[in-house]
Amino acid sequence: MVKNSFSMTLTARSANEGFARATVSAFATQLDPTLEEISDIKTAVSEAVTNSIVHAYKNSIGKIYISAELIEPNSIRIKIRDKGCGIENVEKAMEPLYTTVGGERAGLGFAVMQSFMDDLKVRSVLGKGTTVTMVKKISQRYKTNG
Repeated sequence: MVKNSFSMTLTARSANEGFARATVSAFATQLDPTLEEISDIKTAVSEAVTNSIVHAYKNSIGKIYISAELIEPNSIRIKIRDKGCGIENVEKAMEPLYTTVGGERAGLGFAVMQSFMDDLKVRSVLGKGTTVTMVKKISQRYKTNG
């Protein structure tokens, strides 16, 4: 069951990466996450948005579509989608250290997302774009009065 949701569209510019991570993490605060859980969400969103900026729209500026849903039990599902070039081999792209760009890119984006989130799915169609869906379960902390 979806308890709350939002969506937004950003231009695929590196200046918007910080805005995306701040917005999604602010939305997630409704679940009362720990600082570590917020940090995990910020890092995973940052990696997914950066992938869209760097890889999807190599020689152009496109759009990044971000949506998040608060779902039972006390979890957030985040989708980050682009309409870029797509990924030729998703399985290969998800291998640590694999990169198509080279240079200072470490090829750890998907590995980082997997390590910080509880579930990660990547769907991609060449020439049509990529959708990254991530779920983070937020720990149930018990508050006491007094």
